[in-house]
Amino acid sequence: MRVPKYYTCKLRLLALIDGAAAGTMLPTERELAERFETSRTTVRQALTELVSEGRLDRVQGRGTFVAEPKVVHVRQLTSFSEDLGDRDTRSELIALGEDDADAATAAHLGLEAGAAVQCIERVRWVGDEPLAHETARLPGALAVAAEELGEHGSLYRTLRERHGVSIVGADDEVETALASPEEARLLGTEVGQPLLVVHRTAWDESGRIVEWTRSVFRGDRFRFQARVGSRPSGDRAPAQDRLA
Repeated sequence: MRVPKYYTCKLRLLALIDGAAAGTMLPTERELAERFETSRTTVRQALTELVSEGRLDRVQGRGTFVAEPKVVHVRQLTSFSEDLGDRDTRSELIALGEDDADAATAAHLGLEAGAAVQCIERVRWVGDEPLAHETARLPGALAVAAEELGEHGSLYRTLRERHGVSIVGADDEVETALASPEEARLLGTEVGQPLLVVHRTAWDESGRIVEWTRSVFRGDRFRFQARVGSRPSGDRAPAQDRLA
């Protein structure tokens, strides 16, 4: 199968920026085209894709730069607050209320259709940057108050301290999607930008399902991490062509 020219250029760009500090400026499109012996159009397409993936930042009138590392690895059995650790995080509560479970919600929470459920919709921030949009649904018996969420920050911590419920297991379904107009507005990105979508069903020690959440993360700032077993030791081979 023929490999597109832009993709080959993209791989060379990744090798070029490997190990470079965030904020390092890349050569111009013209210089890159000459270095890679290809067209500026091919270089531009490769750069655009790396910008969309969050590997590069493009500043109008200034140039293209190595982006900051992705903010956090989304891990299983942890909350957003726990993933971020001691970073400057906050949650913006968009909506909180009780509703009757529709068929999909009832199926995921193991309830009868029409049973009471609580819906908690939040935007999660790091510093002044919105990074995730979450909609959590809980069985009505586990309803939490806005003040409790504000006090504890983490939904999981609120469930532990308010109801004595600890999450011990979860199924995460991960997929990609493109930002809708509403998601783009909430996350401060552009319509059509890639998103990481995680559907989580979580349960407590008794096996009771206590949470069904749809989380939408900016694809340029997050990655999903799951590990089984220990990581082998060994040094990574150095790249052949890197930015100084």
